[in-house]
Amino acid sequence: MRFEKTEIPRIRSFMRRKGRITPGQQFALDYYWDQYCLNIEKSIHHFNEVFEREAPVIVEIGFGNGESLARMAQDNPHLNYIGIEVHKSGVGHLMMLLAQNQLTNVRIYCHDAIDVLEQHVPDNSLSAVHLFFPDPWHKKKHHKRRIVRESFITLLSHKLKHDSYFHAATDWENYAQWILTLFDQNASFKNLSPTQTYCERPAYRPLTKFEQRGLRLGHGVWDILYTKI
Repeated sequence: MRFEKTEIPRIRSFMRRKGRITPGQQFALDYYWDQYCLNIEKSIHHFNEVFEREAPVIVEIGFGNGESLARMAQDNPHLNYIGIEVHKSGVGHLMMLLAQNQLTNVRIYCHDAIDVLEQHVPDNSLSAVHLFFPDPWHKKKHHKRRIVRESFITLLSHKLKHDSYFHAATDWENYAQWILTLFDQNASFKNLSPTQTYCERPAYRPLTKFEQRGLRLGHGVWDILYTKI
């Protein structure tokens, strides 16, 4: 299985927070880690080995507290999900949900997403990559920290299968425009929007509590979908 060596500038798109870990999250980290988390030191040749079955694999980058990912996994038991998150509080919360609902179709990397994609995801192996509400780094001087950049899109083009898709959602219109511009410049991807701009929220993406509150306050949310051609 070939792994494409794509050099991505090592400018971190996240800041590690020293957030409080609840007793429940700590319990999950202590008792469910080996069940759900993948070892960053161990190479994977095929995700069939991880899930012990053959099924489409979807990666979610930066799943936060994991509620949306757990909901999608529960609603789509025929799919396999890989969640990537650097904050252990979120990892612990997701593992709590997976254990409570006895979900077996999710595995987790608690590590930097770029490293995971480069080193642990075989080429042409993913059916989708989800990026929901990434840090917008809204100040212009911080735009270089945004995870969506030319090298990231090139990396996705290697890891996604033909006719697979990338789905981003953001509540920052400037970031949405940024994503559109960069993807439109890459010949490996085609916009799935009928207007070649934004899409309606697909039914598979659950509304988060944060998003629902924002919508009630009149804040916009932009969904962006591209297919690999």
